Amino acid sequence: MTSDTNVPSTQGGRFGDPVVLVLTIGFILIFLTASAMAPDTVARVIDIGFTWSARTFGSLFQWLMLLTFFIAIGVALSPAGRARIGSQERPDMSTFRWVSIILCTLLAGGGVFFAAGEPIYHFVVTPPAFDSQPGTADAVPNALAQAFFHWGFTGWAILGTLPVAILSHQHYQRGMPLQPRTLLAPVLGDRLVRGFLGGVVDAICAIAVTAGTVGPLGFLATQVSFGLHDLFGFPRGYDVQLGILAALGAIYVTSAVTGIDRGIQVLSRLNVILAMVIGAIILLFGPTQFLVDSWFQGFGTYLGHFFEMSTMTTVTASPSWMKWWTVFFFAWFVGFAPPMAIFVTRISRGRTVREMIIATAVMAPVVTTVWFTLLGGSGIFYELQGAIDLSQPLQNFQFDVATLTVAQALPGGVWMALAVLVLTTVFVATTGDSMSYAVSVVCAGNDNPGSALRAFWGIVFALMAAILLGMGEGQVSVLQQFLVIPAVPVAMLLVPTLWHGPKAAYAMARAQGVLDDLPATRPTS
Repeated sequence: MTSDTNVPSTQGGRFGDPVVLVLTIGFILIFLTASAMAPDTVARVIDIGFTWSARTFGSLFQWLMLLTFFIAIGVALSPAGRARIGSQERPDMSTFRWVSIILCTLLAGGGVFFAAGEPIYHFVVTPPAFDSQPGTADAVPNALAQAFFHWGFTGWAILGTLPVAILSHQHYQRGMPLQPRTLLAPVLGDRLVRGFLGGVVDAICAIAVTAGTVGPLGFLATQVSFGLHDLFGFPRGYDVQLGILAALGAIYVTSAVTGIDRGIQVLSRLNVILAMVIGAIILLFGPTQFLVDSWFQGFGTYLGHFFEMSTMTTVTASPSWMKWWTVFFFAWFVGFAPPMAIFVTRISRGRTVREMIIATAVMAPVVTTVWFTLLGGSGIFYELQGAIDLSQPLQNFQFDVATLTVAQALPGGVWMALAVLVLTTVFVATTGDSMSYAVSVVCAGNDNPGSALRAFWGIVFALMAAILLGMGEGQVSVLQQFLVIPAVPVAMLLVPTLWHGPKAAYAMARAQGVLDDLPATRPTS
């Protein structure tokens, strides 16, 4: 088998498809201009769209993610799971490097940002799937289970798996561009997706990723600014936030420009190693027995209530709670899914479909539950002991306060808090570099976009975050809410992957001769 790594782009120009570029940059300019002129109006309009989208399409997000997970597992266990992405015998990188990039890119800033605060929030405010008394020992496994669910199997599955199977088949074997539009090729045909309609589809996905990437960049600037002030007495203000963004941008733009095989890979490995060191310190010198017991109980509760949490709607639970938790997170994952699938497709060449699905939909979620237990479980322990009190800040969604408070209560105190800040920064940098690369691929239509294009998008993300922070931290939150709106058409784009994903996996398996060496079925007499 040979690798077709140089599939030509169907788009022209140094900055790729002009339709994608004009629509995406146009959205950014309109959003920034409107936010500067009438921030309250923008916030109100987006809140209306956010509420309507969450109420109307929340169940679609939930069912799409649930079905994607189970169908993907079926594909992994089938003979088609032996097909190799990119028709390449050997993987491009070692397993540790590959898994590191997956973990850092998909978990990224969001998971790290919420790892401490979300479990504690569900501990002090009982989720609708449970009836335990908040703030008690009985609430511990329920709180962890709810956090595990939001960042668990279904969330990870939608970010890779079935869309990756389609993109791998269409791009590496049929020569279609490595763009979100290609997910529609089995439905609409090659001619339609290569035209203007395809450009609109790609632009919607690029806009969704822009909203989802700029948010963590802005949140990180506020969190690090708060941390430096709280730990070392640094002044808080826009100048400090701007300096943090400039340093962060320099890191991830350099990483994105040097490419997957150099900067992105090195940054991801550093991130995983640092997370392992911090996690080991927490486990060995923190409340070890409590954390181990809590993980087992929380994971068991997660599995036991999996379908109940997966199918809970605004009819059976608080509409406000569903809007700000399950639906918000799931819309975030759906919005990120096509560019993430592009990224996973690119880094998984030479891996089998089975390896890709197990890594993204099973291994990575389990690792995530461990990380949430180490940070969030420690926070719950200190809440139970009365060492910290985060009930009020968390009910006001001050998750930056939660992360630093828990970190300072951990072994090492200030130094542990500083290490967590560094880790969070590197995690968000991996979001910046991977999404700069992914959006560049969306524009270029091939898996090796020019360095100028990667740098361009990395700088655009940082500039947008800086401008929004200059208007006020609330505008970053407004942009995050906006992500739910483009997630609706992105979800429509992903629905056909439920049946075309398995077809693509089997098509690759047949083309690679994987199915030919299976034992023949003995005819019945």
